[in-house]
Amino acid sequence: MSLEVSDLVVEIGGRRVVDGVSFAVPDGGRVGLIGESGSGKSLTALAVLGLLPDGATATGSVRWDDREILGLPDREIARLRGDEIGVVFQEPQTALNPIRTVGRQIGESLRIHQGLSRADARRRAVVEAERVALPDPASIVERYPHQLSGGQRQRVAIAMALACRPRLLIADEPTTALDVTIQAGILQLLQSLVTDAGMSLVFITHDLAVLAQVAETAVVLERGRVVETGAVTTLLKAPTSPVTRALLRDAKATLWQPEGPS
Repeated sequence: MSLEVSDLVVEIGGRRVVDGVSFAVPDGGRVGLIGESGSGKSLTALAVLGLLPDGATATGSVRWDDREILGLPDREIARLRGDEIGVVFQEPQTALNPIRTVGRQIGESLRIHQGLSRADARRRAVVEAERVALPDPASIVERYPHQLSGGQRQRVAIAMALACRPRLLIADEPTTALDVTIQAGILQLLQSLVTDAGMSLVFITHDLAVLAQVAETAVVLERGRVVETGAVTTLLKAPTSPVTRALLRDAKATLWQPEGPS
């Protein structure tokens, strides 16, 4: 297993917001964390990444390649982020620096983790922009985030996350802020990049229909606890928990489109 989370507990102000979460992601596996807002799925990911907010504490175990990483010093966990573990957040507008070109931001992790020169990092930024299907890569890397569309900014965020060829990608609601057409393109891109590179994936969402497009296994959370785990295909056909059944109803309602008048 590349990632093993065991009995993870996150507390904020003495209140448990993640309560005994366990799951594993094998090499090349695609696992989804799914639940409604407040279910603890994003906090679980932040605990894995060592990015919990001030005042939050985490106990339990998070093992990466059989090495315990929960509680590592910031400097050590930062070496893993961007190098071995990539992360894409929900809203790229807040993740991107507005006063730096997107090319410089794509190349930053390459300079930090691979020691590339500024010129080499810039050349690689063009390659990474092309890899995520950004139009006119050589030109777009010279632009600033506000000059790009929402879908293009998310592609930049994906390029940043994958520039160092990590073995695991954690994607936290990466398509929620996008319209349906752009969302479909981003999901297709993520799926192809993960599959082609043989990466492992942790995909976080509240939408079972979205999860079905990218993940093999689902971990369903409610109020910080795991209430159901299983193959996504099984959950779509025969969910056992009330939470999963509600998520399935929501997914069907999203997918169903009434016919117009004849």
